[in-house]
Amino acid sequence: MTGQDGDLVKLYSEKILALAADIPHRQPLPEPQARVMRRSPICGSTVTVDLVLRDGRIAAFGQDVRACALGQASAAIFGRQAIGLTRADVARCRDQLRAMLKEGGPPPDPPFADYGLLAPARDYKNRHASILLVLDATLAAFDEIAARDG
Repeated sequence: MTGQDGDLVKLYSEKILALAADIPHRQPLPEPQARVMRRSPICGSTVTVDLVLRDGRIAAFGQDVRACALGQASAAIFGRQAIGLTRADVARCRDQLRAMLKEGGPPPDPPFADYGLLAPARDYKNRHASILLVLDATLAAFDEIAARDG
């Protein structure tokens, strides 16, 4: 393969595919405080996030990921770190990830440095929304809980 086809094969590296195959927290929560679905209009990927907060931190997290391998890999990276995060932690990760994809910035700070594996997706703007879905859905779930309980 040459040209763009070859680049796409490189994009879907073994590490990305391994992440996509090992997404944590795939079970819906029995009684979430919020359940939020986000969809990428470009590719049709969806992520639904279930959230339970305790003292402003994620105490329980569930996700249903119906996305391309890049969206799945993003959900895996985020899901491994989700428990214990605050809204500010999630927003910082999302903002840093967006800057990495759209502006060529560095990967997000630890514990999200594995997002660096998705840096080759910078050149595939139609994949950016799918990569950001889990973070956008989680932030929307935080906001839904705050609006209801606040």
